[in-house]
Amino acid sequence: MSLNTSYHAYDEINQQPAAWASALAEIDRQTPALRALFAQQQPDQLLFMGCGSPFFLARSAANLARALTGIESVAHPASDVWLFPEQTLPPGRRTLLVVFSRSGETTELMKAIEVYRARGGGAVVAATCYPNSTLAKTADITLAVPDAQEVSLAQTRSFTSMAMLAQGIIRAFGGLPISDGIRRLPALGAQIVEEQRGFAHDFGSAMSGRFERFYFLGSGALYGLACEAMLKMKEMSLSLSEAYHFMEFRHGPMSMANDRTLIIGMVSRTAAEYEAAVLSEMRGRGATALALTPQALPTASADVQIMLPGGLDDLERGVLYMPTLHQIIYAHTLAKELNPDLPNNLTAVINLDGVHHAN
Repeated sequence: MSLNTSYHAYDEINQQPAAWASALAEIDRQTPALRALFAQQQPDQLLFMGCGSPFFLARSAANLARALTGIESVAHPASDVWLFPEQTLPPGRRTLLVVFSRSGETTELMKAIEVYRARGGGAVVAATCYPNSTLAKTADITLAVPDAQEVSLAQTRSFTSMAMLAQGIIRAFGGLPISDGIRRLPALGAQIVEEQRGFAHDFGSAMSGRFERFYFLGSGALYGLACEAMLKMKEMSLSLSEAYHFMEFRHGPMSMANDRTLIIGMVSRTAAEYEAAVLSEMRGRGATALALTPQALPTASADVQIMLPGGLDDLERGVLYMPTLHQIIYAHTLAKELNPDLPNNLTAVINLDGVHHAN
């Protein structure tokens, strides 16, 4: 079956690396302002916030920030900051808020920022795709990548482009330069998109008759990305999918592993030995394992290994896991005769006044 490339999602998935290059340019433009703001605020806590896909990005960013800045870093969905501030905004902290939002118009975000400021919170930094959005006008500093805007409802290049912005924001806060590895990501991403397109189409197209449940595994900063991949599988293909930390999968969820299960492992270099062992064990229980990995794993660990480029560390590599997964999910969605641009029941922006606005 030939691949239908007529949907907006197809271009948005395959053109991600170009948007990453735009994100890098925005990072370079805003780094002096970010460093000045951080020096002025002198925060003792970084709070990362979003809704939906951007919340999963916030979870990944908090891990990244703890490692690169040494500052306590937490992630919350915007609704928890808005509705449960006593649990999410402890008094006596010098908190700096970083907000991720594709549209910059989600009601929960704006209400959460109001509560944050009313309770004495510090500055707000925004990462978005729309430079003239309500969020952009509200934040103290906004990093925006218009090239990452999307027509399709499911977030693909917007998510990974904001992940690039997260790298720049956090490294600016930590007084760190943008590494050579980060600067290589657009070129490496373009290579991956091209090399994996055929495999992703074939593998994704064959999944619907073979698997009935999907598990995405990732640990450390990769757990938030595993959650996002899980969400894309649910949204676009209406498939049962869940995300777990690698080692946590043994604590109960592995009871679901059988010959109708696909386990997709986002393998780190740091814990590759242990993560490979989890995949191998699940294969022994009948599951099929697909590994995206920066190093070759033992043959018994995975039915398929997708090798990621070398020369990067675990804190740099994150966005490179996503394009191939997006391509696979796109093909799987088409095989189920669903529209990848219009996931069931979704709208581009959630407005709690009862009106759903699309950009």
